[in-house]
Amino acid sequence: MITFGPGNLRIPKWSRPVYMVAGGCTPFKKSYPEYKLEELCMVAYKMMLEDNDLKVPPLEVKGLLNFSSYGEFADHFQDQLLCEAKVHDYLGLDPLYNVGVKTGGATGGSAVLVGCMAVASGYADAVLVLGWERMDEVDTRTGNFYISTAACKDFETRLSRIYSSYYAPMANRFTSMYDLPETTRAKVAVKNRGYAVSNPFAQQPGRHTIEEVLSSRMSAYPLRFLECCAMSVGAAAVLLCSEDMAYRLSDKPCRVFIAGGSHTLRVADRRHMEIPLLPHEEPGMYDELVAKSGRWPGFESFLAARFAAYLAYRMAGIHDPLEDLDLVELHDAFTISDIQTYGDVGLRPYGEEPGYIESGDAYFGGRCPSNLSGGLLGTMHAVGATGIYQAAECLWQIQGKYDQIHGEDKYWRLAGKEKPADWESLQVENARRAAWVSHAGVGSHVTVGVLEKAW
Repeated sequence: MITFGPGNLRIPKWSRPVYMVAGGCTPFKKSYPEYKLEELCMVAYKMMLEDNDLKVPPLEVKGLLNFSSYGEFADHFQDQLLCEAKVHDYLGLDPLYNVGVKTGGATGGSAVLVGCMAVASGYADAVLVLGWERMDEVDTRTGNFYISTAACKDFETRLSRIYSSYYAPMANRFTSMYDLPETTRAKVAVKNRGYAVSNPFAQQPGRHTIEEVLSSRMSAYPLRFLECCAMSVGAAAVLLCSEDMAYRLSDKPCRVFIAGGSHTLRVADRRHMEIPLLPHEEPGMYDELVAKSGRWPGFESFLAARFAAYLAYRMAGIHDPLEDLDLVELHDAFTISDIQTYGDVGLRPYGEEPGYIESGDAYFGGRCPSNLSGGLLGTMHAVGATGIYQAAECLWQIQGKYDQIHGEDKYWRLAGKEKPADWESLQVENARRAAWVSHAGVGSHVTVGVLEKAW
């Protein structure tokens, strides 16, 4: 049984506050034969500098940078180690120091965390956080195998060569424990892919029905193809600053809080422990649930996500996420991982996760809508970029820029698309706080970040 020592649950305290002021990204696609990776990173970098209403010209902002945090999940997709050095050089940022970050699917979130720590410590006043993934230089089968090796090769990897097979037993266990209808999983796919229709950067938008989702081809029972994200190519960037620098650069800076958690790669070997309670939860409320399941987190939950939320909420002063957050971007690589996370981050108590979707709370206009970007299911999972892109989407929502970023024709032209006739604004009115979850593997690394309006 895992037990905590007196320092394990210490809430992180930064020496000075950290702010986010700008974001950028490429359109996300299955393949980008027309661009080198460095060029894709430049597209996201330029958007960050030029299209966020910064008060300082792009070259002057570049001259203020003093650290870079880069995220890339897998070097072997392109047979290039130290890709961060190539990108850094191409962006013209030598000899500023940079670090490369790799924590599986949480790489983007971890890169933001590293950048925040550089600012919070006083090492830097302006930090570029940029992530990417280039998954189109190998065939899909090989790519799926590469991704599948982000599991314990001594236990899980040898049982499967595709990641949905790791989440399938979790879906089956969750269904048996909490009476999860398959239609609830399908609603997640319908919602997120539907929101992606209004996103020019989205790879897999679609107006689907529950029936279409449930009749799509099976990937690994019970997960169907429309319940799984696709491999993506693209890049995303955000700009982090100290307080003085943030207000110098932007009229609409957002304060950042972020924390992480980790857990074993061996999904079948999760040791029992007491559930770390979020600020709004009461001692004893999960005694019956744990007695029924026999252990926590088991196959049903992600300890890393709960631990990250435990820390991040207390850093940010979040008491009840459903009440205190105006929107969330969750890691919906699979419909089941999305649903599992509702309990981990406190959008519903454990055992009541389906209610977040079924009540309407998760929808645009609901109490705390999720994945208005289209999420990973509808928009992207260019792994090293994912957690950074999620942060940018939260930033644009709080800054009131959803229409500016998603509705302008130039972004649709950049993506080689025509803005759809049924495009709709998904701007959350008067959004003040948003959170995003960046998640790796079967829950090996997770970061939870919170953005808060600071003007």
